[in-house]
Amino acid sequence: MHGYPIRSAWHRPGDSRPHPPADAIDVAPARFNTVNKWAAGTADTLALGILCEAYGMGIPTVVLLYVNAAMAAHPAYGRSLDQLREMGVLVGSHKPHRPKAGGGADRLRWEEALELLEGKLA
Repeated sequence: MHGYPIRSAWHRPGDSRPHPPADAIDVAPARFNTVNKWAAGTADTLALGILCEAYGMGIPTVVLLYVNAAMAAHPAYGRSLDQLREMGVLVGSHKPHRPKAGGGADRLRWEEALELLEGKLA
């Protein structure tokens, strides 16, 4: 987003809105807590608020996951992914990594977000 200020806080009534509307959103790397809160409709941070609102605005959204296998085994995680898919969120193919292995986000296929969005953008 060259030329636009970084948005890190909620807008206040009357604040200018220098950013154009989003064409799409890529949530990456998305961890366990983010996936579960988003699917539950919890908007307790700016990022989650934007994601929850994006659903109602029909903004195409992709999620590239970064969760370890132990966390992914929790039943809430699978239900959350199902909920996001039902909402039309495009879910990347990254498989959970080994617990306590550290690192690995650098192995995400970042280009997958664009591949998943292909044909979804006008």
